[in-house]
Amino acid sequence: MTRDESPPVLELVGVRKTFGSVTALADGSITVHPGSIHALVGENGAGKSTLIKVVAGLHRRDSGTFRFRGADAAFNSTAEAKNAGIAVIYQEPTLFPDLSVTENIFMGRQPRSRAGRIDKQAMHQEAARIFARLGVTLDLQRPAEGLSIADQQIIEIAKAISLDAHLLIMDEPTAALSGVEVERLFAVARSLRDEGRGIVFISHRFDEIFSLCDMITVMRDGAYVATTPTSETSNDELVTMMVGREVADLYPKDLAPIGEVVLEVKNLNSAGNFHDVDLSVRAGEIVGLAGLVGAGRSEIARAIFGVDSYDSGTVRLNGRTVPKGRPAAAIRAGMALVPEDRRQQGLVVEASLARNIGAAIRRRLSRFGLITAGIENKTAGPWAGRLQVKSSALSMSAATMSGGNQQKVAIAKWLATDPSLLIIDEPTRGIDVGTKAEVHRLLSRLAGEGMAILMISSELPEVLGMADRVLVVGEGRISADLDRADATPEKVMHAATARHEQSRQEASA
Repeated sequence: MTRDESPPVLELVGVRKTFGSVTALADGSITVHPGSIHALVGENGAGKSTLIKVVAGLHRRDSGTFRFRGADAAFNSTAEAKNAGIAVIYQEPTLFPDLSVTENIFMGRQPRSRAGRIDKQAMHQEAARIFARLGVTLDLQRPAEGLSIADQQIIEIAKAISLDAHLLIMDEPTAALSGVEVERLFAVARSLRDEGRGIVFISHRFDEIFSLCDMITVMRDGAYVATTPTSETSNDELVTMMVGREVADLYPKDLAPIGEVVLEVKNLNSAGNFHDVDLSVRAGEIVGLAGLVGAGRSEIARAIFGVDSYDSGTVRLNGRTVPKGRPAAAIRAGMALVPEDRRQQGLVVEASLARNIGAAIRRRLSRFGLITAGIENKTAGPWAGRLQVKSSALSMSAATMSGGNQQKVAIAKWLATDPSLLIIDEPTRGIDVGTKAEVHRLLSRLAGEGMAILMISSELPEVLGMADRVLVVGEGRISADLDRADATPEKVMHAATARHEQSRQEASA
């Protein structure tokens, strides 16, 4: 049987999954063929995660058809799914940090010698063979601790190959990767496709989907919408299928009156992180901080806010010096920081929506050292309404909310402090296109009301679409200051890579 005649590696038709009275998946349908990279897209809450968990053995379906490699399937555990040949590679890999690269690949199924001992030589040789096949060089003896997310994901892929996985599911694998790391991951994915494996690729980044994937399946509100060859659709058509309506403008940037300087940073230095940073943000202005991952953008923001200290320089807000290394002083001065990692740094995910929104102003809300649920709800309600947070109740745990709604709560938490400067790091990472437009609209409205905004983003279209001015960070320095009218992708990328290219040429000279 040729590859073209082979049965689909994965076939779901009308799969349904409920949790009590909540229908998480009403019609989960997707067909993935061997030798194909198949995108699965939809807004947060569309049912993608539930569908993947059914395939991976975390959930049992209530009804519908589930076939794997032509045979009916019903996995009772993730171990059963793995043994059948299904591997899931998540955005944040889960490796054993103290074990070596090789030990992580074969954990729990190490080859044995005739004496019954672990055959380390055989294990190492097989690991070396897999990485050679992937075209990736890694020190197989080094511990996993300290490896980049990109390298950790490659280890997960190597683990899948060692299991002879026929289906790989990549769930937002590029969210924390640089451009070079993304290209390496894509090269590996294409080589696996060419070997005849089926790949499901989940991402909110359309440029990646159109660059990598052969087919696209769209879900909305827990149900299948359509499947189309990538070559036969467009960004606009995909957005319309995902949200059920046209999103007229993903970057609704209104020009706002630009006022006085709110933030002024002079000669900020931190050894190993950034050098001689000068920047300013005015009232009503959105300043985009662009650059490659690892260039120092987030480190600059954390130092300005006081999360991290710095060696020299000054930070002034509304004309007054903000003490370094003291976030509480920055908040009192009128500064707010929505961090890059909303789950680890921006929210207490086990706490309620109301408690999270009131977290930064708890002292203001307390009466004789006590805070009642009524006071929290009274504070959180208007902000949840203004940001259109979708939840059943203010007492709802943040952990149960979609990524887009979690981001809205993280923003609401800081807007409740009534800041004059909002620093927002990766405002739309990992959220769907409809929610992206809502967040962009909010930022534009806040700037129109006179707030100064410093926005850090790895998505160049977002920076160019929303910023009045673009500051490019290259190897810890501000390498360009571009007005909105002058900022082009070519100029930004040239400024972001110029110092790196110069250093590379000097090293090879």
